[in-house]
Amino acid sequence: MGLFSKKNETAATEAGSSVTLEDGSTVEVSRVVDALGDSCPRPQLKTKKALKESDPGMVIEVRIDNPTSMAAIPPMMPEVKSTHLGTVKDGRYWRVIVRKN
Repeated sequence: MGLFSKKNETAATEAGSSVTLEDGSTVEVSRVVDALGDSCPRPQLKTKKALKESDPGMVIEVRIDNPTSMAAIPPMMPEVKSTHLGTVKDGRYWRVIVRKN
């Protein structure tokens, strides 16, 4: 199994939904990266790959159930020229919302 398996492609079909952030604002998700069950550094690598493939302004939702990975995504945003919009707990996982600058 490769680093970026078909799980990503399946999750990408869920894009188009909206997320209400902690500040009450709502953003529409352009792409979903499914990192559920993945451990470090795989979620970070998937996020970097998705941002690299995205156009400026696109919003990406990264689904993570690993607390260490969830905490690592926001600090890496300046490095990949992107912005962390928020993190929302949704049941058993987090939805980390980022936008490519």
